[in-house]
Amino acid sequence: MAVKTIIDLGQVRANRRRAARLGVSGADFLYRSVAEDLDLRLSAVTRNFERGILFVPDGAPQLQFERDGILERHAGHADDTEALDLPEGAYDLAVSLLTLHESNDTPGLLAQIRRALKPDGLFLACVPSGGTLGELRDSLLAAESELTGAANARVLPFMDVRDAGGLLQRAGFALPVTDTETLTVRYDTMFNLMLDLRAMGATNTLAPRSRAMATRALFQTAAEHYARNHADSDGRIRASFNFVWMSGWVPHESQQKPLKPGSATNRLSDFLGDRSGGTEGQG
Repeated sequence: MAVKTIIDLGQVRANRRRAARLGVSGADFLYRSVAEDLDLRLSAVTRNFERGILFVPDGAPQLQFERDGILERHAGHADDTEALDLPEGAYDLAVSLLTLHESNDTPGLLAQIRRALKPDGLFLACVPSGGTLGELRDSLLAAESELTGAANARVLPFMDVRDAGGLLQRAGFALPVTDTETLTVRYDTMFNLMLDLRAMGATNTLAPRSRAMATRALFQTAAEHYARNHADSDGRIRASFNFVWMSGWVPHESQQKPLKPGSATNRLSDFLGDRSGGTEGQG
C-alpha cells in the first residue's frame, strides 16, 4: 500500500539548509533542552551501551554521548524513500530527537530502527506532540478566516501521546513507555517567534500547504489576535512546545513479562505522583 504524502521532504531539507546558512546564535534552544533531558533519561538506565545510532536534525550540536563514543550520528538519506540503510542487529541503542514528526512513514522508520537493534536493545525518541505551537495555529486560522472566509493549514499536525505507545508496539518493541514534557517560551511579538522558527528550520513543510504568498495583512491580523488571546500581563506572548518521549526495547527472554489481567495487587494511583508543571524560557 502506498504511503500517503503528508510531509514535503524536499522542503524539510530546504528548511534545514536555510537554517544552517542563517546560523542564528541560540536558535537551537529547543534541541539543547531536549538533549539535556536525554542525558538524564539515559543516565537512569542501569546498563552499558556499546554502540548506538543517533537521528537528529542536520546541524544539531554534538551530544555528550557522541563525544563519549557511544552514539554515532546517522548521515541521513538523500531522497524521499525514507530508507535508513542500517545494518541488521548492529546496535544496542537508537535515539531519535525531533526528527520523526517530519516523516510520511513513521511506522516504517520505527520498523527499520527495530531491525537495526540487537535483542534487548533500547529505542528512545523525543517527538513534538499535540498542542505544540497551538497559539500560533489558532492565531493564523482566526486571521485567515476573518480576512478570506477560508483557512489553510500552516502548522504541522503533531503526534498524540496516546498514539506513541501503539506505534512502538506495531514496530515490534516491547515494554513501551511514553510521557510528556512542556516548554513554554515567551516572545515580544508573534514575529519574533516566527523568526526563531525560520532560524531553526521549523517552518511549514506540509505537502498540501497553500503555495500562495501569505499577505502582510494576514500576519498583522494574526499577530494582533495572538497578542489579545495568548499574552501575559506584561504583554509578552506565550509559545507552547509539547514533547512526547517514547521508549521501547527489542524483545529478549530476560525482560519482565506483563502480569495477567486481574493479578495486580496495587493500584495505579499508588505509583503516580504530581506530574504537573512546565518550563519557561526566554526568546
